Formats: sequence, structure tokens, C-alpha cells
Amino acid sequence: MKTFTVQGRRLATYTGGRDFDPALPCLVFVHGALNDHSVWTLLARWFAHHGHAVLAIDLPGHGRSEGPPPASVEAAAEVVLALLDAAGVPKAAIAGHSMGSLIALEAAARAPERITQIVMIGTAFPMKVSPALLDTARQRPLAAIEMVNRFSISTLAAKPSYPGPGMWLHGSSRALMRRTLQAGGEIDGRNLFEHDFRVCDAYTGGLDAAAKVRCPTTFVLGRHDQMTPPKVTKELAAALKAKIVTLDAGHNLMAEQPDGMLAAMRGAVQSSAG
Repeated sequence: MKTFTVQGRRLATYTGGRDFDPALPCLVFVHGALNDHSVWTLLARWFAHHGHAVLAIDLPGHGRSEGPPPASVEAAAEVVLALLDAAGVPKAAIAGHSMGSLIALEAAARAPERITQIVMIGTAFPMKVSPALLDTARQRPLAAIEMVNRFSISTLAAKPSYPGPGMWLHGSSRALMRRTLQAGGEIDGRNLFEHDFRVCDAYTGGLDAAAKVRCPTTFVLGRHDQMTPPKVTKELAAALKAKIVTLDAGHNLMAEQPDGMLAAMRGAVQSSAG
């Protein structure tokens, strides 16, 4: 892990097991709601060991980064751009999952000259959250974690599984979300799950942002995704002229289809470089 001071606070990043070198082509990974950098472990390690500088971030208020969490997608995008300044990176590609995909989009719109590629994974716009799920996240966050995991993983027995045979996707995702929820509450008593959901639900700038993006865009979507169904991406994909890769997975694509995700990411990044 490498720590930067960003907007006056400690921001933790995972560099894929290699020392961070800002002279290399940089790839930033941005996680989704109630997650942290660990959802990117396999992808981050591959790119870090194949010629890239990698920054898989813990958003403020998540994981090992100081809070408070960003109040909006726009505020989170400013964090990402400020991280590039702190790391001495002039240009970077950004991959984001779910909430992180909106952050990647907004960052590319705000600094089109700095972002070379965005990969939006498990994305949708608008990324509305049902009132029932918002209420459950507020009143019974542990029950909401159970609901989201049922919606996000399309099978009970993914093979070969992540990060290796014998791992239980539902259990490992549940443990991560519970740990992140607890840590977020310890910072300022905040219900981080409800907060992140409301950040997604409140974001209205997707199409305006798309009009400002100048870099290639790839969508990686789960065919069985119940959280951000692929049909909700059509208008945004058209606005971005996005390449679309569809995998046989739910919303939790990095865990459920690690090989497919790596292939999609390699294709996107190599296409941008070429």
C-alpha cells in the first residue's frame, strides 16, 4: 500500500505489489459502494507486473483512507484528479466499478486532457436505487448487504471462483461490506452504505459529462446484472460511443468472471495505447 496526501487527508492506494513509478502509463482503479481497493487485487497485480503504474484507491472514508466520504460523484471525481496531482501523474486511464464507474466518467469530463481511457464496469445511468433498498440500507444495513449480494452474484457456485478455488463469493463479498460499514461508522458514526447508495442515486450529470469526454470508453457489463441492468446503459453508451463487452456474470464481475474481466481490461487499455 502507498499513501498520498490528497485534499489534506490520507488517501490509501494499492499499487499491485510493485513500487509506484509515475513515469509508467498509469491506471487508476475506483471501487463501488461499500467496497475498497481489494476488489481489484487480481487486475491491479496483472497490470502492475506488465508495464503499468497502478493506483487502486480506497475512496475517502473507505478502507484505509481518512474520511469523510465524498458527498457526491462530482466530489469523488475531484479526489481522483487531486490524487493524480499528488502522485505526479500527468495522464491516466481510469477503471471504475458501479459507483466508481460514475466517478471515472465525471473525472474524464472534468479533465479530458488528462484521462486517456475509461472502463466503466457494472455501470448504468441513471444509477437509481429503489426506495425499498435505500430504506433497508438506512434501517437494517446488514440486511441490505445480504440483499445486495443476492442481486450482485448470479450463481451460488462460481468456478474457478475468486481469488482461487474454494472461495465463497457471497461470503467474501459480505465480509468486505460488513468490514467497510463498520470502519465507516467508526470514523464519524455515518451509515456508509446508505451514504454511498444516495451518492449513486443523486447523480444526474451523466449525459452532460459524456458530452465532455474525449477519450475512448469501454463498458463491461454483466449479462445477469440485477443492480445495474445492461438495458439501462443504452443512452449513456450511445453518448460516449462506448465499446461494450458483456460477460456471463452479475454485478460483481471482477469476482465472478476474473479471466473475462482481465481480457476486457487488456483489450481496452491496449486499444487506447494503440
